[in-house]
This record gives sequence, structure tokens and C-alpha cells, in this order.
Amino acid sequence: MKKIMMIAAMMVAAVTANAQNEVGQITLQPKVGLNIAKITGGGNTRAGLVAGLEAEYGIAENFGVTVGALYSMQGTKRNDDDSGVKTSVKFNIDYLNIPILAQYYVIPGLAVKAGVQLGFVVRNKAKLDTNITGLVGFSDEGSINEFYDAFKQVPGLDIPEDAKLQKFDFSIPVGLSYEYESFVLDARYNIGVSKVIKGYNDRNSVFQLTLGYKFAL
Repeated sequence: MKKIMMIAAMMVAAVTANAQNEVGQITLQPKVGLNIAKITGGGNTRAGLVAGLEAEYGIAENFGVTVGALYSMQGTKRNDDDSGVKTSVKFNIDYLNIPILAQYYVIPGLAVKAGVQLGFVVRNKAKLDTNITGLVGFSDEGSINEFYDAFKQVPGLDIPEDAKLQKFDFSIPVGLSYEYESFVLDARYNIGVSKVIKGYNDRNSVFQLTLGYKFAL
């Protein structure tokens, strides 16, 4: 019985040693995954790719700081049906996000994390599909700012004169990650703080699930 207990203790110690942070160590983590994104204020979610690299610095055995660069496909889709006129508007907005997170290891391998994220628009596209009952529908697409400029010319639409896509986004990411044999499963929620479109109060809302591989420099 004592031998079994000793072997079990040695196995736990070995797993703990492999999963703990090393003070002063820098690790890199390429990662790829899925975004479920939307813009608050109405509309449906957009599924998109997220991929990039994060680096971690071990401050203590149970505490580290990470910084990353992630390509993130975000946006939203809205459908309306008003008196036989069906419209669908898609906003596809891709960001280069730079998350800076503090993470605390509750147990070896399992970390809770929170921080700030800076986002920069690198691509955007809007698409409008309209179908009028009994008539042929039509579609149009272009940049989001081109759409807002066109909408401002339509009588009856209450579009703010300064409405345009903001090039910078600020959000607060919170989440959990679990590391097993250098593979890291990360789930986080990015809470939008800044406005996506000037003149409106809508913000980004993104659930993100990624799988990464962690290695030391």
C-alpha cells in the first residue's frame, strides 16, 4: 500500500512539474480557433476564424502575463421583414487584435485570465440583400462606410451624419484555459467597450474558442 501511495505521489509531482509556470520563462503559443461574434443592439452572430500567436512570461509558479497578435473575423448579420420588404444586411469586420492578459493558475494547467485588448480594423465589407414580394430582389456590397454614406441619402432613414466605422476597438477579455501536454484549450469572452460605429452605442461581443500549442524559448 505504501509503495502504491509513493508511486501515485511521484506521478502527481511529475504532472505538476510539467504543468506549472517556470519563473522567468518565456513561452510561445501558436493558436487557431473559432469566433462567435455579434454587434450588440440587435442582429445575429457571425462565425469566423481567429488565429495568431501569444507569448507568456512566467512571473510566479501560479501567475503569468501574456501578450498576443490575433487575426479575428468579427461582425454581425441583421434580417428585417417590413410589409413584404425583406432585407438582410451583413457586416464583416476583421481585426488585428492585441490581447494583454494576466492569468492565474488555480491548479496546475488550469488558468483564469482577464485583461485588455486593442483592436485595429484590417478589412471590412457590408452586403445588402433586398427582396420585395412579387418583384425581383437585388444585392449590393461595398465597404461599411460606403453603405452609411448611401443610407444618409435615403429620405426617412434616421442615420447620424457622422456615422462611420471606427478603425480602433477596445475590449476586455475574460476566460479560462487548460493545458495538457503542451496543448492549450482556451475559451474567452471579449466584452466590447468602444463603439463599433460612430453615432451608435453598439459594441462588439465575441465568444472565442482556440486550440494552441505551447513551447518554451
